[in-house]
Amino acid sequence: MLCEECHVNEANFTVSVVAGEETTVRHLCADCMSRMNNDLVKGNVRSLLSTVLNAIRANAEEDDNRKEFSMPIFGRFTQRAQQTLMLAQRIAAELQQPYVGTEHFLLALLKTGASVPEAVAARMNYESVVSELRAHLNEINDPQEPRNVRIELSPRAKKTLENSVLESHKLGQNYVTVEHIWLALLGNDDGVAGGLFRKAGVDLSAAREQLLRQMRENAGNEEAPRRMPGFPPFAPARGRNGNENGKGELEKYSRDLTAAAEKNELDPVIGRETEIQRIIQILIRRTKNNPVLIGEPGVGKSAVAEGLAQRIAQGNVPELLVGKRVMSLDIGSMVAGTKYRGEFEERLKNVMDELHKAGNILLFIDEIHTIIGAGATEGSLDAANILKPALSRGEIQCIGATTLDEYRKHIEKDAALERRFQPVMVGEPTAEETLSILYGLRDRYEAHHKVRITDEALAAAVKLSDRYIPDRYLPDKAIDLMDEAASRVRIAACTAPPDVREQEKRLEAVVIEKKEAISHQDFEKAAALRDQERNLHREIEEKRAEWNRSQSTARDTVTEEDIAQVVSQWTGIPVSRMTEQEAQRLVHLEETLHQRLIGQEEAVSAVARAIRRARAGLKDPKRPIGSFIFLGPTGVGKTELCRALGEAMFGDEDAVIRLDMSEYMEKHTVSRLVGSPPGYVGYEEGGQLTEAVRRKPYSVVLLDEVEKAHPDVFNMLLQILEDGRLTDNTGRVVSFKNTIVVMTSNAGAHVIGHGRAMGFGADQKGEARDYEAMKESVMKEVKEIFRPEFINRVDELIVFHSLNEEEIRKITELMLRQVADRLKEQEIILTWDKQVTEKLAKDGYDPKFGARPLRRLIQRTVEDTMSEELLEGHIQLGQEIRLTVKKDKIAVSVKPDKKKKADPEAAAAEPEKEENPVG
Repeated sequence: MLCEECHVNEANFTVSVVAGEETTVRHLCADCMSRMNNDLVKGNVRSLLSTVLNAIRANAEEDDNRKEFSMPIFGRFTQRAQQTLMLAQRIAAELQQPYVGTEHFLLALLKTGASVPEAVAARMNYESVVSELRAHLNEINDPQEPRNVRIELSPRAKKTLENSVLESHKLGQNYVTVEHIWLALLGNDDGVAGGLFRKAGVDLSAAREQLLRQMRENAGNEEAPRRMPGFPPFAPARGRNGNENGKGELEKYSRDLTAAAEKNELDPVIGRETEIQRIIQILIRRTKNNPVLIGEPGVGKSAVAEGLAQRIAQGNVPELLVGKRVMSLDIGSMVAGTKYRGEFEERLKNVMDELHKAGNILLFIDEIHTIIGAGATEGSLDAANILKPALSRGEIQCIGATTLDEYRKHIEKDAALERRFQPVMVGEPTAEETLSILYGLRDRYEAHHKVRITDEALAAAVKLSDRYIPDRYLPDKAIDLMDEAASRVRIAACTAPPDVREQEKRLEAVVIEKKEAISHQDFEKAAALRDQERNLHREIEEKRAEWNRSQSTARDTVTEEDIAQVVSQWTGIPVSRMTEQEAQRLVHLEETLHQRLIGQEEAVSAVARAIRRARAGLKDPKRPIGSFIFLGPTGVGKTELCRALGEAMFGDEDAVIRLDMSEYMEKHTVSRLVGSPPGYVGYEEGGQLTEAVRRKPYSVVLLDEVEKAHPDVFNMLLQILEDGRLTDNTGRVVSFKNTIVVMTSNAGAHVIGHGRAMGFGADQKGEARDYEAMKESVMKEVKEIFRPEFINRVDELIVFHSLNEEEIRKITELMLRQVADRLKEQEIILTWDKQVTEKLAKDGYDPKFGARPLRRLIQRTVEDTMSEELLEGHIQLGQEIRLTVKKDKIAVSVKPDKKKKADPEAAAAEPEKEENPVG
């Protein structure tokens, strides 16, 4: 007979399917029977567990001694326990039995090998037990009798599951594991499983002891519970002392720092002797003996509390503190899950009672400001008000930690709470102290990342974090740098070499090509590709083996370069700007700037001198790198010098923050620089200047036409130029010490251009005299416009001179080279002769407008013509374009492609294109 489900295989099983009151007999093959069992297993397990739950509840109502365990929910069976139950049901179905008994639990546990006690494993295994069961079933079962698909729990199996829940509660655990099922099986010698144990000669008491000892050794590494679908969250019953599972509230919601210190689980605390000694003094006081650590984020407040725990563990404290325990309370865990009014208060009250009874516990609350309002609901108290009486009576001792802002915002406002704490200020350590801290932590990070960290890397972490990460605090930012650099090196070491990855890509391509050849029945090509595939496999395996050998013997090293790479990722500063010899780069700064800026020797030299003074450490490091006022005619390179500075100092010509100061002429617009005050529109957006510098702290700040700004703007600039900092509307301090501040001004513009003619046809002596006269007039007017205290804070006032004939030619050459570079990307060569440069320089320069008209002339005469030729197809890849002067006009001629020249027929077919003169 064929299977009634698939109609393909022979029917081997006869089953009865119950649907309501109707029962249908079906004949199925082995595969269809297995699929049906798998579909029913999950649903049946939920049903089975629900049955057991009802039994436990019923028993609890009859037995007062079991009321404390009256509400176990099986959603807290661990994943392995759930899998074991489903496997037991599947085994029962395979054996064609209508129930799940203790023997099926035993078979499932033996098959998975989960936590099998030694006394059991030595005398029985899955194969022997299942063979014995099959033989027994063949004697009592009728193979032709239909079997009901719905599988129920036997009474002893229900009792076993109920006992497993009770075993977990006795051990103070919130969930049921396979170990608890083993304990329930071994604790009851009734049923088929008990008979199998007796027949195999298993010592049940010895097996239980072995299992309990194994569970004690693995304490803390238990499998995390996983709720089954459809079951509500687990709400464990309370013991007679009101605590869950017999576990104290304090132990449940806190961490014993002293015990962690005894186990050497805490990082060493280097320095901070003054702060720890101050805490000890406060703790030994008779009243108000509750210290609170106040400091900026990342300076090491929590580490000070850990340092106290370490000293207590070592016995290096006064006699009054010997034997004390430092417990770190987690307020968030206490609040979590408190759905009903009074739950949080009850938890906190239980914690306080335990603290009072113990008498030797110092409670540490990190982020202590969170107790303000924690757990507060309508008509109830928050954590702070619950703690106040106990603190005032001296029933508990508390150590707090919070930031200065949070202390001022939350705790200082509550005078009753503030007077119960004694503040201990924790300042930011110096660079030398931070380096000592990194030396002390190095071993821990080397062991974690399996790398070696050099002394130079530690020094670079301190130096670079202090210089380039101003919005964070030491030692936190230096430790983070060291940690991430070590992580980066470790990841690189665990990544296969590029040549191996390249060969793996080639192998994938060969495999795809081979499949295509087979699909097209090109078997000769497929055979060749198969040989190539084998060779690539062999080469990859050899290289991987060699790489693995090198990895096992070598220990990767974190160097100064790795630290710089991480800083580059964080801040965007190119690594070469920090790791190369910065002194040599600064010595040749003028040459670097002149690669982009033609002429203006005085301006370039003044800027370079000021930057060298700053980098050499001969000026206040808190001030900006340099501050300048650029004066002079338009179009002579003031903005270009700012871009060149950005590229030379920060590696990017776009690292320029430009603000047009004519937008800040009114008094009410001044606040836009630092942000609107509270209550005004735009308060949350931040200031236009402060926000830009905060997001890009390594840049050139260009304040264009600064003389047009309102006088109040100069009061802000005084603070930037003197202290290198500015506070925005939210109270954040923005650092300007890594910026170059450049201000441009049109002061004296009416003086510029009134002297002798400059540019083409002017002699050098006349130019020099006119420049000096112009400079003197401009400086005189600048002193009349700007206040003396503002001018005194600027490093250099630089007057740009008009461009002379030679400088104009160089600018022309520079602009033509830029056009040639753009064409080169399209594989087109652009050349020109000297006459072209002369004509463009002469026609394009205007002393009043500088070099900007020259750029427009090149666009009109050169770029426009070539763009038309490109679009019409007259200029193609590989061709050369020649610019010449014909009849006092710029002519564009196109030379044929070199490849076509090599082909005489092609050259004859396409003559050279005639020159196209442009006016």
